[in-house]
Amino acid sequence: MENSFSLIYELIVNYRDSINIFWTFYVINMILAAIAYKLGFAKELPVLKSVLVYVMLAAGMLILNLFSLVGYPITDSLIVICLVLGIYRYRLHRERKAKQA
Repeated sequence: MENSFSLIYELIVNYRDSINIFWTFYVINMILAAIAYKLGFAKELPVLKSVLVYVMLAAGMLILNLFSLVGYPITDSLIVICLVLGIYRYRLHRERKAKQA
């Protein structure tokens, strides 16, 4: 597709068959969304509440997956979000460690 905004979309469409594109994007987006949730927003919850949160996350990824299939940079955005939150958590960990020492 010539008018896609997403680099990941171009890579997957060029190297995968069209039957599995939906599920490929869904798995990638779900993994990245779960990482982003865990890095930035997760709190200690009881098991059933955690399961409910991840079920709702999976349902929301079905909707976002449609945007990803059109060519919008959903997957690219999730990668950037995970990187930024990972850097933030690393720096926060280093700062807390320096205060304790």
